[in-house]
Amino acid sequence: MPDDFTYVREYYDVPACLGRRVEVYGKPGVIAADRGHHIGVNFDSDKPGVIASCHPTSEVKYLGMGSVRKLSRSQQRYLRYLDVGDCFDDFHHFLKYCKD
Repeated sequence: MPDDFTYVREYYDVPACLGRRVEVYGKPGVIAADRGHHIGVNFDSDKPGVIASCHPTSEVKYLGMGSVRKLSRSQQRYLRYLDVGDCFDDFHHFLKYCKD
């Protein structure tokens, strides 16, 4: 099984990898996900976890290494709800269950 970003690195000949700082159309961010033919970028101006798909060669400057920002506790909680949400009537009931 190929490594993450193998296709993008080999096909487009770019140094894409998780955590690499990039500038896309002048907007700074960090690569946070492999999106197949695209790179998933979390821009500095966005919340952690908000990932935009960007073409690997379209106005992208590859910079040094950085780190992917972690999700906030509330974002992590909501992702857990999305995983098991079918067991609850709504998010409020999920929160009550987690609190107990």
